[in-house]
Amino acid sequence: MGAGVMKRGGGRRGRGGGRRQMSDINVTPFVDVMLVLLIIFMVAAPLLTVGVPVELPKTAAAALPTEKEEPLTISLTADGRVMLQKEEIVLSDLIPKLRAIAAEREDDKVFLRADGAVSYKTVAEVMGALNAGGFNRIGLVTDPGGPTLDGQGN
Repeated sequence: MGAGVMKRGGGRRGRGGGRRQMSDINVTPFVDVMLVLLIIFMVAAPLLTVGVPVELPKTAAAALPTEKEEPLTISLTADGRVMLQKEEIVLSDLIPKLRAIAAEREDDKVFLRADGAVSYKTVAEVMGALNAGGFNRIGLVTDPGGPTLDGQGN
């Protein structure tokens, strides 16, 4: 990479006569490649989240710790669609699909993302379907910064 041989008559001369090894390493290409990779990962990281646009309600709840397995996410959009990860699914097909997924997964945790405009009835029905499908640990996903309801905040 950076080691080479110098020709006789040019540059430094050592005791051995004409040729002497260079011991300098050029790290500039390495730094360039690392910076390009850093930029690629910085741009790509936000794109790895579930991409269903949902206007989440704001609450004072803290974020849940992350797990080793990719979390299963159900999203309810304002226009009434039910999304399993990024795939739209009919509500009547939700329980059989969840049972098949639960049989393959180690964790029974699921995240439910519901638009703030979705009715409580719909959210409760989907939560019942999640429970019937084998997922007993349901995490409701919200945006931070909402009212604390303790008289101290908004």
